[in-house]
Amino acid sequence: MGNPYQIEGEHRPGRWLITCDHATNRVPGWVAGGDLGLPAADMARHIAYDIGALGVARALGRYLDSPVIWSDFSRLVIDPNRGEDDPTLVMRLYDGSVVPANRRIDAAGIAARLDRLYRPYHAAYTAVAARREDTAICAVHSFTPGLKGRKLRPWQVGVLHSHLDERLSRPLIARLSADPELCVGDNEPYSGHLPGDSIDRHALAKGRQNTLIEVRNDLIGDAAAQEAWAARLAPVLQAALEDADG
Repeated sequence: MGNPYQIEGEHRPGRWLITCDHATNRVPGWVAGGDLGLPAADMARHIAYDIGALGVARALGRYLDSPVIWSDFSRLVIDPNRGEDDPTLVMRLYDGSVVPANRRIDAAGIAARLDRLYRPYHAAYTAVAARREDTAICAVHSFTPGLKGRKLRPWQVGVLHSHLDERLSRPLIARLSADPELCVGDNEPYSGHLPGDSIDRHALAKGRQNTLIEVRNDLIGDAAAQEAWAARLAPVLQAALEDADG
């Protein structure tokens, strides 16, 4: 496996930085021989990566003429959207599936994944975010329609945000909610503030405009749907940023 991250459109002039922390389900060969011990069906689930999110992120980058950065390793190897001291940084159990290669991982094993995957991704993220003083970050994720044993989630799209900075997310929620066809989650299906996560590190700590979009993954299962959602979201994001700038 090569680079632990990819950047597309690094020299695009747009103000946005589109990110995708959970873009792929790849496992580098040096990690447990390239196999976490899970069946292929589990590695194709939401537990291994955010299904459809990368296609949406790349299309948003084109529509907004802005760069896109994504991690190129499974969140089950190490989760780049967690702080280094977060107990869920390397998951041993996720939505009913035990991760065999992570069950007995020691400090040295985690350190290797930090040094070879996590930290290079965040170093690149830091550099591309700093290309403009007024960078606005939009993190793209997807969520499963329902976790095992729980009721189905009604939202098609969620906007996650921290109480520390709602400048961009509030107008984005308002504009998305004005669409009668959409059920929009406000900090659903998850809370938007996680100390040490990517937005905390690269946006909140730097005072950058930011938001995190979650699209339900059954709606973005193929390239056409990913393109359509990006086309739908891009003008709303741009209008919300203008609202936020006042």
